[in-house]
Amino acid sequence: MNYSPPTFSEIQTAAERIAPFAEITPVLTNSAISEMAGTELFFKCENFQKVGAFKFRGACNAVLSLRDKDAAKGVATHSSGNHAAALALAGKIREISVHVVMPDNAPKVKIRAVEGYGAKITFCKPTLEAREATLNRVKNETGAIVIHPYNDERIIAGQGTVALEFLQEYPELDTIIAPIGGGGLISGTCVAAKGTHPDIAIIGAEPKGADDAFQSLIKGEIVPQTNPKTIADGLLTSLGDKTFPIIQEHVEKILTVSEEGIVKAMRLIWERMNIIVEPSSAVVLAALLEHPEERIGSHVGLILTGGNADLDNLPW
Repeated sequence: MNYSPPTFSEIQTAAERIAPFAEITPVLTNSAISEMAGTELFFKCENFQKVGAFKFRGACNAVLSLRDKDAAKGVATHSSGNHAAALALAGKIREISVHVVMPDNAPKVKIRAVEGYGAKITFCKPTLEAREATLNRVKNETGAIVIHPYNDERIIAGQGTVALEFLQEYPELDTIIAPIGGGGLISGTCVAAKGTHPDIAIIGAEPKGADDAFQSLIKGEIVPQTNPKTIADGLLTSLGDKTFPIIQEHVEKILTVSEEGIVKAMRLIWERMNIIVEPSSAVVLAALLEHPEERIGSHVGLILTGGNADLDNLPW
């Protein structure tokens, strides 16, 4: 496969490109939660990012790096929510049309956000096949440029700016834990973090009910996601052929977590830190709390990926 992952300098370029639009998100600490985990924790709060999730970084980088003649065609994607909202806002900033294919069971909070940014939504059945087939039809009808939610160098580079920012503020981190869905965030994290801290450990966190990345790492090839069952709706997708090689090379291990563990960690963050995170964000803390036997570093960075929880359907 002739594929070159984004370079460290491309992540630096992405950071400059999105700087006028993306937030520099805060890093919070909490002594009580650190004590429970038995190590010093630093939470990178992407729930305070535009659209309430890290996804804005990748979408913004992808849309702003399009040539004018391509941008004029508009952009399209399929997404259960955060990438959809992120692309919708990025398109609004560049003043181009955005077409989003969403599964009909997507959280209402995410549907409202996408509509609010002015994107055109086409609903489909909640399967990957339906999403891809519907996106293909939308692309053929509109001529829009497809921007994949994670399997795209521009997206990976944009998501890598999270770790770049994190380590600029806290260079003493010896470990970063990130959730894994399609792998865009963690692969960007690998390139960015290893670019400045070659010895840093990158660990993935994944629900047991959607553990395709865990299986893929063991098997040495992509194991497709089939019928995932988890409350973490942002982590339902399979790895991409552009994200997996980076994960394979740089991710030390993937820790899987139970649904009970995700809910417990999510509630803990809400109660102790007084911030809203969605279930997909909570898997990183759940991974630490459910695996006390794992040797983790002394300064651990956790990426809280988003805060778009469905307030009408909380898990407790």
